[in-house]
Amino acid sequence: MARAVLVCAAIGSACGRSPADTASNARATAASGVDRQLASAIAAIRAVDNHTHVNSTAPNDTDFDALPLDGIPPFDMPARARPESDDWIPAFRALYGYPYADFAEPHLTELRQTRARAIKEQGDRFPESVLDKAGIEVMLANRIAMGPGLSPPRFRWVSYVDALMLPLSNAAEAATTPDRAKLYPLEDRLLHRYLADLHIAALPASLDRYVHDVVTATLERQRRDGCVAVKFEAAYLRALDFNEATADAASRVYTRYAAGGQPPHADYKTLQDYLFRYIARESGRLGMAVHIHAFEGAGSFFDAGGSDPLLLEPAFNDPALRGTRFVIVHGGGVFHSHAGAMMWKPNVYVDISAMSVLYTPAQLADILRDWLLMFPEKVLFGSDASSFGPDVGWDVAAWTGVTTGREALGIALTTMMRNGEITRDRAERIAAMAMRTNASTLYNLSLK
Repeated sequence: MARAVLVCAAIGSACGRSPADTASNARATAASGVDRQLASAIAAIRAVDNHTHVNSTAPNDTDFDALPLDGIPPFDMPARARPESDDWIPAFRALYGYPYADFAEPHLTELRQTRARAIKEQGDRFPESVLDKAGIEVMLANRIAMGPGLSPPRFRWVSYVDALMLPLSNAAEAATTPDRAKLYPLEDRLLHRYLADLHIAALPASLDRYVHDVVTATLERQRRDGCVAVKFEAAYLRALDFNEATADAASRVYTRYAAGGQPPHADYKTLQDYLFRYIARESGRLGMAVHIHAFEGAGSFFDAGGSDPLLLEPAFNDPALRGTRFVIVHGGGVFHSHAGAMMWKPNVYVDISAMSVLYTPAQLADILRDWLLMFPEKVLFGSDASSFGPDVGWDVAAWTGVTTGREALGIALTTMMRNGEITRDRAERIAAMAMRTNASTLYNLSLK
């Protein structure tokens, strides 16, 4: 395949490649026009993956996402991410020695048996073994809670906090689309779990008590348990226009409806806007970054316009939030130029998760070049490793994402070198920044 492991060719052993694959990929590197020396340097970088939904080794693990999408009505996926896409085959080959170029059922049966055997033999070390084969040193795990096989320093926790922003009845909000009808109850359930963790049986009567006894207490508990960032999936539930709201206005809404009743949409938005900024401010105080989903989809009723990173500008401009570091997760998707504009803010970063799976290397390279020319210290690698089908687990998506990310970075930086925009030395330093050191600095990982 044209995209098969362009940069991993240089270090086939580190990426789980056979000698035959290495030779093949070396030819692919030359054919693509990517600078060989640069490709070798990129391949040698042990990456930090900024965004994943990695599974633990616990049977029937369900903590990998606060809003799993398997319950919403069926929706189309981009061609590269469909279970039958040939783009998964290099990952099957690298991780499990898959020798075929098709998805014939006997071949898939063999793949399933091989993977199951690897999981059984490696036990709780299976997730780390995937990182080793993919050349990933640290993976940030977006999870409700961590689990077996996901221990520091290789795995770092990113918690979910949308539920803390939604303490009132969500029935009216859930009724707006069939997707939200399935998703809002999941947030209700998570808030109840957080309350139970704090041994709180019912919502406090006042907003002051709620933010102190529930929101701050939950964030402090998560930080103590090793959380390095918090995640908002809010774009699945509402638009990202978190405007300024006073404590008095928010308190009036909370006090009126905490004990029951259905808040009007405008009133509930006021409370949510206030709580978003409170959560972001407290996360910053505690040293945790704030991740925000900004990408079109998934779902047949997703409001793509509501995920535009420009909607976040009022929050990013809030002086009270300058102590909080924000990450626009998935790079804004179709609004990637808007995400780039937000990097002018001193505390805003952007990652390429999901893009590194859904986009071709050439597509992603065009986006990366624009960002890296402007703010190379604000760009983070990410894969969005998660399940894309019964045979495409987080492990396959992680390998595919990091491979595509390396290849796209090689294309972008080679173009910049040939245009005289950067030197080779600068290109190699930018590659290390994007794949590793920017994230190390952001999360205080102290990586060399």
